Amino acid sequence: MKIYVKNMACESCKIFVSDALDELGISPIYVELGEIETHEDVSDEDKKKLNHKLKDAGLELLEKKQGVLIEKIRQVAIDYVYNSDGQPNHRFSSLLSKELDYSYTYLANFFSEVQATTIEQYIISLKIERIKELIIFGEDTFSEIAHKLNYSSAQHLSMQFKKMTGLTPSHFKNLKSKRRSTLKNI
Repeated sequence: MKIYVKNMACESCKIFVSDALDELGISPIYVELGEIETHEDVSDEDKKKLNHKLKDAGLELLEKKQGVLIEKIRQVAIDYVYNSDGQPNHRFSSLLSKELDYSYTYLANFFSEVQATTIEQYIISLKIERIKELIIFGEDTFSEIAHKLNYSSAQHLSMQFKKMTGLTPSHFKNLKSKRRSTLKNI
């Protein structure tokens, strides 16, 4: 049985979900970002218990087909932004279509209708949060960050960052309280 989980964005989420399943005596075949597959069918009562445990960590079970597709789009986008570190810049539209086996036009229209924002704006928001994270870590120069996130230059990154946050990356770096948003709030 497949179960879909909203807001899974990292390995820690997978570990948390695996532990929650274990506590409930549910044995998964696998736990991936946004998706669980179990050996047996999971009762509605166990789903409620699981959902209650997941909510403590900001996660949530998805039941409706609409929510499942949105979450799959979000997961592909998160993976694209957080795991592409300097790899050749593949077009996200092609990647998304290939991963989900729908035309990009259909997915983009669907996402815009349900989320009230475009996929492109969502990707930019994810990139801005990733840039903030990398600036806070302080291990990379702005040029290296631009390369990791497939920007054409540090200047392009800086212009987009300022447009979205109102701050230059340098100013953000010098702030005492560095505010970031959780992925579920984007």
